Amino acid sequence: MPAAGDFPRTFRVRQHFDAPRLDDVPAEVCRQLGKLGLGDRVRPGQSVAVTVGSRGIANLAEIVHAAVRFLQALGLEPFIVPAMGSHGGGTAEGQRALIEAYGVTEAAAGCPIRSSMDTVVVCRMAAGFPVHFDRLAFEADHVLVLNRVKPHTKFVGDIESGLIKMLLIGLGKGEGAAVYHRAILDYSFAQIIHSVAGEVLRRCRILAGLGIVENAYDQTARIEAVAPGEFEPREKALLKLARRWMARLPFDRVDVLLIDRIGKNVSGTGLDTNVVGRKFNDHRAVEGELPRVRRICLRGLTPETHGNAVGLGIAEFCRTRLVRGANLAATRLNAMVANHVSAAMLPLDYETDRAMLAAALGTIGLTPAKDVRLLWIADTLHLNELECSAAYLTEAQEHNTLEILTPPRPLPFDASDNLPEDHL
Repeated sequence: MPAAGDFPRTFRVRQHFDAPRLDDVPAEVCRQLGKLGLGDRVRPGQSVAVTVGSRGIANLAEIVHAAVRFLQALGLEPFIVPAMGSHGGGTAEGQRALIEAYGVTEAAAGCPIRSSMDTVVVCRMAAGFPVHFDRLAFEADHVLVLNRVKPHTKFVGDIESGLIKMLLIGLGKGEGAAVYHRAILDYSFAQIIHSVAGEVLRRCRILAGLGIVENAYDQTARIEAVAPGEFEPREKALLKLARRWMARLPFDRVDVLLIDRIGKNVSGTGLDTNVVGRKFNDHRAVEGELPRVRRICLRGLTPETHGNAVGLGIAEFCRTRLVRGANLAATRLNAMVANHVSAAMLPLDYETDRAMLAAALGTIGLTPAKDVRLLWIADTLHLNELECSAAYLTEAQEHNTLEILTPPRPLPFDASDNLPEDHL
């Protein structure tokens, strides 16, 4: 086993991002929904399906609960619909459990949760594929579409992940998500978005959208209520903000990226491909894409992902415990439905952090291990503090958004050759 001197020394830095933040999230939800004049479009006693997805959205429970209370104040009868394609193992029970783990429960929200994988086909597109929509939401008098707006981990365009994706893939449930991900092989994401979304908006009684944008510290930066006819232009504008405010690695060239945890609450692909520079190819950055990361090493899964280890296949190395803790059936189902089969493939696995890193360091070229450009992060959602190898020290000292917190010191392997669980 390599000695401590065979590994790079690391120092901790804190990144300082431009990070607007909402101080009173529930009040902003009510203020935004109040701007739409919904009382003129609804009648007391009508039902409203409120969508909740599988992402780890900051203040999700507060946002949902505030929206429910606003609708109840109009005399409406809201209920919550888990809207997440094939996540949660592709079962109604699994999807309900996911949102309850985020604090979205019947007791807290003050309204029912109705979870089902059943859909209706609202129409067929000219290209021949059916448009699926959650049956319970379709049967409701209205639907409130709630989702975070952010860059997608695979698709590229002026609309990526947000309200319209929730209309198609989230509310399409497992069958709809599978159809759209297959159709993307023959039609562009933009073509599907623009054609299918229009049909869903015309046929499915969408009351409004509630778009959420987060800052680089995983905090709620903006909430905007959107009328159905404004979904497309407002989502484009919100996506620009999300790109500007998202967290990034501080350096563009990385030999080894060590990540403590991946999971569906972190990103749809377990780790955000926008952050690690692998949006177009699982194992390398394409021309013009940054950062350029040679090797990715994974240590574990988040508890909130419930064993879904999708994204594992984007890494080259991992701890064996991650493979043991994965629900491979759920992982493979998610990868198949998303038509990202390689995301569920297994990297080379090792029992200890020391063995995993030693293997990775032996594959990055002629650079001596002590001079390797290594970054160690908690996950791709939390990048405010991270460990950097000594090779970055001079660059970090000249970086105007980095604060150096410690001098370089050896990696803190314990007697079992593992790194601490709570170091970051």
